[in-house]
Amino acid sequence: MMDSVKIIDRYLGRNTIQGVLLVLSVLVVLFSLIELLVQLNDVGKGDFRMADAFGFVALTIPKRVADLMPLAALLGSIVALGLLADHQELTAMQVAGMSVQRISTSVLATSVLIMLTTIVIAEFVAPPLDQEARVRRSRAIYGKGVMMTKSGFWVRHAGLLVHVGQVFTGGRAVDVEVYELDEAGRLRQFIYARQAILQEGKDWLLPDAEVKTFADDTVTTQSLPEYRLASFLAAGQVAVLELPPDSLSLSDLQNYIQVLQERKQNARSYALAFWQKICLPLTTGTMVLLSLTFIFGSTRMRTAGQRILTGMLVGIVFYLANQILGQLGLILELPPLVITLAPVGIILLVALRLLKRAF
Repeated sequence: MMDSVKIIDRYLGRNTIQGVLLVLSVLVVLFSLIELLVQLNDVGKGDFRMADAFGFVALTIPKRVADLMPLAALLGSIVALGLLADHQELTAMQVAGMSVQRISTSVLATSVLIMLTTIVIAEFVAPPLDQEARVRRSRAIYGKGVMMTKSGFWVRHAGLLVHVGQVFTGGRAVDVEVYELDEAGRLRQFIYARQAILQEGKDWLLPDAEVKTFADDTVTTQSLPEYRLASFLAAGQVAVLELPPDSLSLSDLQNYIQVLQERKQNARSYALAFWQKICLPLTTGTMVLLSLTFIFGSTRMRTAGQRILTGMLVGIVFYLANQILGQLGLILELPPLVITLAPVGIILLVALRLLKRAF
């Protein structure tokens, strides 16, 4: 009897994983085509060519896989179990003595493997490849004088070397450093400003700038009411040179959040990305749990096609709600952990309530 149960467990697990991989492949291809259309808009800027657009899309596939895994887990599980239900295989399992709880446990056990895979991709595979894609894109568009890092970016501009720590929406940047070198490559002048204001065009205004001038063996320091970087970078160009928070690993996010908090700067967007990555396995597992309600819950009498359509609508609503709540929470300055857990918690409660009726 135990051997038969193990065989059925493996059968359920194999079908569930196959369903998830099938749906994930379709979603990744679809979203990759959408991203390719976005990248094609930049073809012709600088040295950015068609091959660069395809390369960017290819390198960002692992991040797309991690982002779409919860939706794929929901739809893939519905597809796999729905087909088993339509073919009366689940009924046969129940006749053979397997309870609904036992079948659900087998599927949820399989979801652990999916969650572990999601963790590995989101933490170790996707971040370096996503960052490499963005670095290549920025270099192709703006040349080799640009270097992106996890803590801002460097730009060569009119004989100056400029480092920008972070750029916020609304045309404001923080921690701007300007290095002026002489013909021999030695530091002649260093300018630092805690913030910069992006004005119309490409001019940057650095208020309350601190200037250090190096001459022979002496260093003189003075404060300027303002320092202007003329024809530097427009707001649209800056957006290309930033590494978005969700492209960083958990360790990098944690370190960057700590640095921003020590400087008393806004770290909410990075905290939100941090908690979304932390809760990604939980979100994936919750979606698998929700998929069981389409098989054993109130929708069990529907066909596989009807279940898939309903599940797709639920998944899209969840995906959009998650994005909207994230941005709305940042605007309203809500705790990032609450923003992240609210949609997942609602889905979890609904799934448990529906499954309770089936059990």
